[in-house]
Amino acid sequence: MTIPGETANLICVIDDDADIRGSLDSLLRATGFAVRTFATPDEFLACAEADHATCLLLDIRLQGADGLDFQKLLSDNLVPVPVILITGHGDIPQTVRGMKAGAVNFLSKPIDEDALLTSIREAISKDRDRRLAERKGETVRACYELLTPREREVMSLVTAGLLNKQVAGQLGLSEVTVKIHRGNMMRKMQAQSLADLVRMAEELGVRDTSAARYRALTQ
Repeated sequence: MTIPGETANLICVIDDDADIRGSLDSLLRATGFAVRTFATPDEFLACAEADHATCLLLDIRLQGADGLDFQKLLSDNLVPVPVILITGHGDIPQTVRGMKAGAVNFLSKPIDEDALLTSIREAISKDRDRRLAERKGETVRACYELLTPREREVMSLVTAGLLNKQVAGQLGLSEVTVKIHRGNMMRKMQAQSLADLVRMAEELGVRDTSAARYRALTQ
């Protein structure tokens, strides 16, 4: 389940019960995961290594802290680590609150080993998909940075649905020149089709939707 080029998936545990931390540490290491355990949210936040966690096991009742509040804090600060909530005193309102906030699962103590490992694998898969999407987005942005200002203008208008002759009219260029810019732009963006290019423009936020009015007027 490890992403190529990365070390073993790091699972972090926040629980104020030392026995629980110890048992989870032993189980997860035996299963092949890297593990870091913490007694408090503050310890987790102070650990630089925790920034690379692919899953966080979080007790909702901690000494001097509320796990659900900490889950919300992570979400509000755009910390993307998938969270599995664990508790010995859960109830339906807490479960609903945690799941609505994006928890992968809500497990009751004593924790069923199979359910835990299944949930962790789900969390890792979710984290892997996010990381791959981020990398793909970074690649798209890097390709966009290679475009000339004119090629960016062409991309904006083409992805809005304008034909080459309409783009030419908008930019004051010949249709042949637009075709050249469009070809160069498609190559640099590594776009296989117009639909592919439109998706990239949406991701980058550079699609000129206002140009649709021009398209309608000139058709």
